[in-house]
Amino acid sequence: MAAATATPLCASTLPPHYSNTSPKSFNHSHFTVAVPRNIFSSSSISSLRQSKTTPLSALPSVSAAATTALDAEQAPSEVSATPSKALPFRVGHGFDLHRLEPGYPLIIGGINIPHEKGCEAHSDGDVLLHCVVDAILGALGLPDIGQIFPDSDPKWKGAASSVFIKEAVRLMHEAGYELGNLDATLILQRPKLSPHKEAIRANLSELLGADPAVVNLKAKTHEKVDSLGENRSIAAHTVVLLMKK
Repeated sequence: MAAATATPLCASTLPPHYSNTSPKSFNHSHFTVAVPRNIFSSSSISSLRQSKTTPLSALPSVSAAATTALDAEQAPSEVSATPSKALPFRVGHGFDLHRLEPGYPLIIGGINIPHEKGCEAHSDGDVLLHCVVDAILGALGLPDIGQIFPDSDPKWKGAASSVFIKEAVRLMHEAGYELGNLDATLILQRPKLSPHKEAIRANLSELLGADPAVVNLKAKTHEKVDSLGENRSIAAHTVVLLMKK
């Protein structure tokens, strides 16, 4: 099949009865298309004919320093909470999931929950606190928890996740925001969290420095579907609303 060629856009492609002085129309099959006055001027047609594609070599290049900035491991003290735009409020969403394995403690919201399995992770594997940290960082437009506290850094091995959430709260205040409200959902098949929900919510509120009335916590099973429903993993979602002080 022969390669299709592009038809140049010029005055010859206009309908034969087109006029530059008054709006007219031309018939095509069963409909009429209105042609506005002066849709093409001689100068615009000339510029179209003379335009050329800019070669890639002429485009501005990105320095190596800029392309590797996000890849560099950053200590918490190097993160600056300076949102690109001061908004009256900001919304962030966080998600986290960890595999459950025997021999690990199950820590949720800073509370040790009795269970035969716990989260396998570089730090203490607190899926709720990790999720909340990511929600706050996301609302501020900052890198995620894995970039600020990389699991390749041995100093975070086995670290309490309260360290991460305190840093996220510090960045939030540094940017001039406070917590409006937080809504979190935990997803796990076992154990049942009803007996522990209030303790988890109270501790999370304390870590955030927030009134418990603005911190909500829900727990759902996964109806025995996939790794969550088979008690092989635990997940959490969190949405936060940050308000300008």
